Amino acid sequence: MARAHFSPALFAFLRDLKRNNSREFFLANKARYERDVRDPLLRFIEGFGPQLRAISPHYVADPRAVGGSMFRVNRDTRFSRDKAPYKTHAAAQFRHVKGRDVHAPGFYLHLEPGNVFAGVGMWRPPADALRLVRDAIAERPDVWTKAIGDRRFRARYDMSGEVLKRPPRGYDPEHPLIEELKRKDFVALTPFAQRDACGPGFLESYAATARAATPFMEFLTRAVGLRW
Repeated sequence: MARAHFSPALFAFLRDLKRNNSREFFLANKARYERDVRDPLLRFIEGFGPQLRAISPHYVADPRAVGGSMFRVNRDTRFSRDKAPYKTHAAAQFRHVKGRDVHAPGFYLHLEPGNVFAGVGMWRPPADALRLVRDAIAERPDVWTKAIGDRRFRARYDMSGEVLKRPPRGYDPEHPLIEELKRKDFVALTPFAQRDACGPGFLESYAATARAATPFMEFLTRAVGLRW
């Protein structure tokens, strides 16, 4: 029988952290964070591993507490005006095995009070990766159209991210997919209800959502020169 990985306690902790985002609060409640947020997310990542390998053997669900698929709770405040030390959401990204060497697409899970969603694709890719994806779309427009038009993909996801106002330099303004070539992000999102995230079937729901993105993710993965 399926079990729930997450509970309302995860969201309660994140709400409390948002109200008191300080080192003193976090250290006083570190055991609560580990019990209600960190450990459940690590178990979810571990449980998703076999399902992810069935989607692509080249993507990894790494349940290590440091250096794995889970994002660290500490914020990088070096270049931010907001000096709050901690993130008020929990998240995981499932990267390509070569993702540390090449900017690759990924599968993403975001857990935040009132804002739970899954994401797939490439957010803010650097210029070289962006060019590779645009070139692949320009050269194989039928394959891209089929990927984003896939019935299961369209039923679950909405495309997101920023779009250029003008055609990117070096691409035909009359290209039939010029609106796609204007994308700065190649990301698709699907929301979940917070109560669903706390239910026993959430792992399978997330896995089904990830599977539905197969044509989209395969296109992006191959576009940047990686194995699917």
